[in-house]
Amino acid sequence: MMDLALALVVGAMLVAGGVFTFLAALGIVRLPDVYTRMHAASKAGTVGSGLMLFAAGIHAEDPAILTRALAGFVFFVLTAPVAAHLVAKAAHGAGYRLTRLTVIDDMRAARERNAKKR
Repeated sequence: MMDLALALVVGAMLVAGGVFTFLAALGIVRLPDVYTRMHAASKAGTVGSGLMLFAAGIHAEDPAILTRALAGFVFFVLTAPVAAHLVAKAAHGAGYRLTRLTVIDDMRAARERNAKKR
């Protein structure tokens, strides 16, 4: 009975992780500019990969493997926002335009303030 419950939990986590990963890929293809695409990839991709890593750790039924899976998830959670921020900052510096649906560009305003201080 416990094996069935464990298999159902792992299966549900794998399916949920796959759905989040699919939504991240769909966001990369469908969203209008580099900034929103980057946001979809970093957020949904992190959740999807984290769920699948955690499911693999649980399925192994070994505390050492579960610990490594959790360490991998923590690594994703710590590095994905930093990488997304750096990609957005580099894209903005390179001159990639925001979509016309964007209401405000805080990075441009900050650069203009810094340019006036010099």
